[in-house]
Amino acid sequence: MDGADALIRNIFFDYKKYDLARVGRYKYNKKLSIANRLEGQVLSRDVVSELTGEVLASKGETVSEAKANEIQNNAVNEAFIVIKDAEGKEGEFKLIGNKTVDLDAFVDCNPRQLGILEKVYYPVLKEILDTYTKKDDVIAAIKAQADVLVSKHVTVDDIVAMVDYNIGLRKGVGTVDDIDHLANRRVKAVGELLQNQFRIGISRLERIIKEKMSVAQENVEITPQTLINIRPVTSAIKEFFGSSQLSQFMDQPNPIAELTHKRKLSALGPGGLNKERATFEVRDVHYSHYGRMCPIETPEGQNIGLITSLSTFARVNEYGFIETPYRKIDKEKKVVTDEVVYMTADEEDKYIIAEANSQLDEEGHFVKDLVNCRIKEDIRAVDKSMPDYMDVSPKQLISIATALIPFLENDDTNRALMGSNMQRQAVPLLKPEAPMIATGVEHKIAYDSGVMKLAKHDGVVKYVDSDKIVVETTDGKEDVYTLSKFQRSNQSTCINQRPIVNKGDKVVAEKHDANGRLIQEATILADGPATDNGELSLGRNILIGFMSWEGYNYEDAILINEDLVRDDVFTSIHIEEHEIEARDTKLGEEQITRDIPNLSDDALKNLDEDGIVRVGAEVRPGDILVGKVTPKGETELTPEERLLRAIFGEKARDFRDTSLRVPNGEAGIVVDVKIFTRKNRDELAPGVNKLVRVYIAQKRKISVGDKMAGRHGNKGVISRVLPKEDMPFMADGTPLQIVLNPLGVPSRMNIGQVLEVHLGLVAKMLGWKVATPVFEGVKQEEISKIFSDMGLVNEKGEVDGKIQLYDGRTGEPFENRVTVGYMYYLKLHHLVDDKIHARSTGPYSLVTQQPLGGKAQFGGQRFGEMEVWALEAYGAANVLQEILTVKSDDVVGRVKTYESIVKGNNISEPGIPEAFKVLVSELKSLALDIKVLTEDDDEIKLRDYSDEELDFDAANTKNEEFKEIDIMTGEGNVFGDFTAEKTDDSLSIFDTPSDDDDDAFNIFEDKTEDDITALFGDSSDDKDEE
Repeated sequence: MDGADALIRNIFFDYKKYDLARVGRYKYNKKLSIANRLEGQVLSRDVVSELTGEVLASKGETVSEAKANEIQNNAVNEAFIVIKDAEGKEGEFKLIGNKTVDLDAFVDCNPRQLGILEKVYYPVLKEILDTYTKKDDVIAAIKAQADVLVSKHVTVDDIVAMVDYNIGLRKGVGTVDDIDHLANRRVKAVGELLQNQFRIGISRLERIIKEKMSVAQENVEITPQTLINIRPVTSAIKEFFGSSQLSQFMDQPNPIAELTHKRKLSALGPGGLNKERATFEVRDVHYSHYGRMCPIETPEGQNIGLITSLSTFARVNEYGFIETPYRKIDKEKKVVTDEVVYMTADEEDKYIIAEANSQLDEEGHFVKDLVNCRIKEDIRAVDKSMPDYMDVSPKQLISIATALIPFLENDDTNRALMGSNMQRQAVPLLKPEAPMIATGVEHKIAYDSGVMKLAKHDGVVKYVDSDKIVVETTDGKEDVYTLSKFQRSNQSTCINQRPIVNKGDKVVAEKHDANGRLIQEATILADGPATDNGELSLGRNILIGFMSWEGYNYEDAILINEDLVRDDVFTSIHIEEHEIEARDTKLGEEQITRDIPNLSDDALKNLDEDGIVRVGAEVRPGDILVGKVTPKGETELTPEERLLRAIFGEKARDFRDTSLRVPNGEAGIVVDVKIFTRKNRDELAPGVNKLVRVYIAQKRKISVGDKMAGRHGNKGVISRVLPKEDMPFMADGTPLQIVLNPLGVPSRMNIGQVLEVHLGLVAKMLGWKVATPVFEGVKQEEISKIFSDMGLVNEKGEVDGKIQLYDGRTGEPFENRVTVGYMYYLKLHHLVDDKIHARSTGPYSLVTQQPLGGKAQFGGQRFGEMEVWALEAYGAANVLQEILTVKSDDVVGRVKTYESIVKGNNISEPGIPEAFKVLVSELKSLALDIKVLTEDDDEIKLRDYSDEELDFDAANTKNEEFKEIDIMTGEGNVFGDFTAEKTDDSLSIFDTPSDDDDDAFNIFEDKTEDDITALFGDSSDDKDEE
């Protein structure tokens, strides 16, 4: 019995084994305290105070919230209530609480100042009050026993209350918890996650110390230094920041991406869900998300619903529960007040909440008798006297990225999701422009994102240039603001700040009220990336028409005007970072140097004396950025080399060229070089002596293949850049800038883009800038009225929102009128320059011998199962055979094909693909003896080939006596006449320059087959007949 008793105490009543933490105690008290259980119930007996003996509530009374709290704070822990069974018969049920009370009801104090944040356990509090009479003694005792008053583990009374609650559920008293309700899901912020890692590290440390103490010898002196090794703690913290799933590289292509990433909520990570096993219910939108988590912004794909975004006005409380604000309604005066109350999801469930769009008069009374309200998941119209609270804003339920979409209410949710996500991929442009049709939150997002320079103190601008701003403050000091110029962001976009104040301008700093609320914004001194005069500006306002044009906008393709390229409308700057390390190797140190073997002076022209490229140099693919040589392994030296070594010493030792070169498909101008060395006390990884980073900037104009999008999920790829004179034009001669496919609208149901185009047209004509906030913006009727007032009507005098366009090629009017207007259009991060890729030969997979995949691996194009079906359907047998053999994994065949192309011979028959040999090997591993037979039943030998047979390396065909010839680069006078001299084991090729240099690649002319075989190896069993 004693053992069982000890086990139960260890499991439940030891906080080291079972720590409720603050949030656990908070939830227990919320669920199990007598006040919460009594509220709204009808009493079947009188409730009498434990302290005074007076009757607190009479039989038959319905208990209000205030009365329930009074009962609890009179130390009452049991009450009897009326219940009804399934047939409607009345009965009685005994409610039992967990003996917790509010401390300030018993002691005149502020519990928070004493470190008490929850209800306290009454038996312990009673003992303190019975022991001490003086207030100071009581407060001292409360401080000393805080851990017992607010228990970190489960108490016996908690368990009794739980059992009673479960019995009550069978009788219809209480509610069953919903795991997806936000009252039962909380945010773990970085502090708590780090605290958990720290706790793991400390517990490891404790275990190690105990082990050391237990094995310590008696006569050896023990000091804290010998016992304590902090490595377990530091490694736990480093592991958390270095490799945790939640420690992420900041998404930084533009300010909204940065801000959204900081407001992300993830259900994944340690202690969270697994995306493979997460069910539909977990991912779905729940009614308790209203005003807390955005129902729209979430990734497409397997993370959908698991990664979400905090709503616009949501905040996380001290327990990690998300709260959202509501305006309080004075029930007596029936007036909506300006008092704002933040509520968690379970608190909100008790109330009736009116929608933000409800019409109010001057005093704050509801205008209509019926008001649309939310009661838990129900939305219904109720009498205007019933609501308890009102939403603070219609954009309360959505995230900041979604709040940037004008006419969101007219878009289908799936497209709004794409619109929210694609704004985060917008590239900051060279010339940003604020949207003409905005929603009103652009300024606040730009202000809060931290990309702009804000004034820290009141004062006057004394000096401005592109690099710095000097402000003379009111107290006579100087504030110097250094601007970021052409810095690289995490996503290689350009961070550049531009001053927007002038000398002599007055500037002010932020001002806050006593509650910390912002009452005055600081003056913006400088715009950042993708901001224009303090407003978020991700794209440009573009004149758009919805019409088809020669099929160039089929399937969401986009036809653009050449002006957008020439005038740098969608031009952006991208800065790539390249780095190289000089390490210690087993054979010696790597060196960063200009002295690189076998390179011409022309290849080194942009390098300084240290072998590092100069800032301002224009570089192309293959150019050297940083020269580096690595020592080679010692080889058997020839007598000549031994002589050189004797004369010149170590200098002549073999080095390999391992320089950093510009990767394929990249080019630009070197804008910065950073050098890190051990001498300068820079932190470098073990074994690294020097680290060099080179930054290359490139200006990318919009081009065919770039992805663009509007704010409504209307994305597409540029299919053609059309000359200005060929674009459809309006009656005044203005050509369209972009032509979109009208079929992109009806099936997608993102009608917001059409309303944006209509409003954009009139806004441009009238010189307006329009803010149309989400759910409370411009109505369609208002746009129609503006069109009508401006005379934008068809022949019948009807408003159709369309304009007559003319064909730029012929000047003829188009048959039908076209919807034309201004839309805000973005250039996205998926740029064709980063995607385009070509390969002739390159690396191969070890087992299958097929080319690797992907641009990063310099791989080939995957020709999959379905592509094979396509060629089969066309009957293209030879093309298919070539793709499946010599272009893929026929190892011998591809070498011979390459050889044939170089020599200009006919290409021989394909051989056996390596994948087939792998399949045969697999079958052999299943103990099946496989033989491959010809039609005549002759066995085909599947043998592995030697390196000599496979190695046609024209690039390294050497002539020992004269010079190396490099066919690939043309170095070594490859386009001359050559003569060959055959020895027993090799074919030597000599360069004999002549006047006639037209016969390129004639090194194999007049050679016998034996000569060629000596050079390349015999690459087939039966020699091809020539």
